[in-house]
Amino acid sequence: MKRLGWFSPHIYLPILAVLLLTLPIAAQIEESVDLDAIYKIKDEGLNRSEVMEIMSYLTDVHGPRLTGSPNILAAGEYAREKLTEWELVNVDLEEWGPFGRGWTNDRFSAHMTTGGSSFPIIGYPKAWTPGTEGTMSGEAIIANIQSPADFDEYRGQLKGKFVLISPMPAVPALFDPPAVRFTDEALEARAMQAAPRGRRGGRGGRGGRGFNQERLQFFLDEGVAALVEPGRGSGGTVFVGGGGSRDVDGDPVPPQIVLAVEHYGRIMRTVEKDVPVTLEMDVANTFYDDDLDSFNIIAEIPGTDMADEIVMLGAHFDSWHAGTGATDNAAGSAVMMEAVRILKETGLRMRRTVRIGLWTGEEQGLLGSRAYVTEHFGDRATMDLKADHEKFAGYFNVDNGTGAIRGVYLQGNEAIAPVFSAWMKPFDNLGMTTLSIRNTGGTDHQSFDAVGLPGFQFIQDPVEYNTRTHHSSMDVYERVQPQDMMKNSVIVASFVYHAANRDELLPRKPLPRPQGRRGRGQ
Repeated sequence: MKRLGWFSPHIYLPILAVLLLTLPIAAQIEESVDLDAIYKIKDEGLNRSEVMEIMSYLTDVHGPRLTGSPNILAAGEYAREKLTEWELVNVDLEEWGPFGRGWTNDRFSAHMTTGGSSFPIIGYPKAWTPGTEGTMSGEAIIANIQSPADFDEYRGQLKGKFVLISPMPAVPALFDPPAVRFTDEALEARAMQAAPRGRRGGRGGRGGRGFNQERLQFFLDEGVAALVEPGRGSGGTVFVGGGGSRDVDGDPVPPQIVLAVEHYGRIMRTVEKDVPVTLEMDVANTFYDDDLDSFNIIAEIPGTDMADEIVMLGAHFDSWHAGTGATDNAAGSAVMMEAVRILKETGLRMRRTVRIGLWTGEEQGLLGSRAYVTEHFGDRATMDLKADHEKFAGYFNVDNGTGAIRGVYLQGNEAIAPVFSAWMKPFDNLGMTTLSIRNTGGTDHQSFDAVGLPGFQFIQDPVEYNTRTHHSSMDVYERVQPQDMMKNSVIVASFVYHAANRDELLPRKPLPRPQGRRGRGQ
């Protein structure tokens, strides 16, 4: 047995110490998780939630919230009142701009008449398009204009007509359920590094923005009553966006109406049979030119010994106009408001200052959050950074609908993975299990990421987001899932709490290159 003495710990302790020193820091230090705080957060957020009450005010009372409209200002005042009531400080509607003129649809009615029968039509005007200036009645006509060469075929024939400008799309049966949750297999796939995409060539195809504007001008010059097209979606769901300019001196456009595809189809098939169809519409839209700026809603919970450092949470506050902007994105805004309410109500001590930001102008290109980041942290065009850039811990965003949070997109930040992995562990029982190294786009976390700040979007169950509610007439309160909303508020509050109390700032990626100046909305 004497010959086995070379296993002596006295000999190998120095070697073990050297090996430990060579390990990555993340492997040596276990991330701290405050389970007592999580218990308090869960208790408040799951048993005394106010998130659906907030949702109802944002949607039923104040929605839709198109940026620049009176609705979004009223909703902003409501949010300011609630944040003040919960005793947050520095509560402000912080202006940014210019955004452009506001717009609302005040009234819409439409009927089709043919062969002595009449029926009402489901439809919505596109944002920033004019109305009909009272009730207008006219013939429905199909105008298939695909290039400037087609103008002469219809010149002089369209005055006072309702012009169907799109071919009839296919309307397949809804064999697949519109609502889904991520399966384990889908989450595993999402967690994997995405394969790089090949470089795309130049944009092909005819037409383009220049021709589209030329075509709109042609219709305007011809004096059409309105342009009519089918909406994406079916079963009465209509997806609607913008169709006119926000600029006061922008190019004028004719009224543009998006119809439920089934109603558009009936009109088109009847017209194709040379059976006369009369459409009657009353569309009242209002433009608001008095104040071309917009605002972000900002409020804070002051920190303690590291109060000059900032943790942010946020969501976009604006919406499109056909529904009430429930899943896009009153859901995210209500979750963030509920998260700060939970943190205040529990009285948990937070070392860093927690700041909520609810953004406007997101639907037009992340405009509000980009303006805020440029003003406070740095300019992505030049990478000229402000002093607060060094004191920023991280930003958390919710903007993928009502679905339950299932994980976090790491935005390529490998160093944050062990931190978030530890913070997620207490929420395994709520279904939050996935870290994805992938980037995800189209949400306000990109404004922070663009200047090298840690900004993250949560992975959420799709539910009906892409199939039924995103930018649609069915984006309303009834499509929101209360249990998911409560879970999401708790998870966000916990992540913010731990980021606010961590000894170090969240790890960052290397600074990105300057992106250069771009056009508005880019």
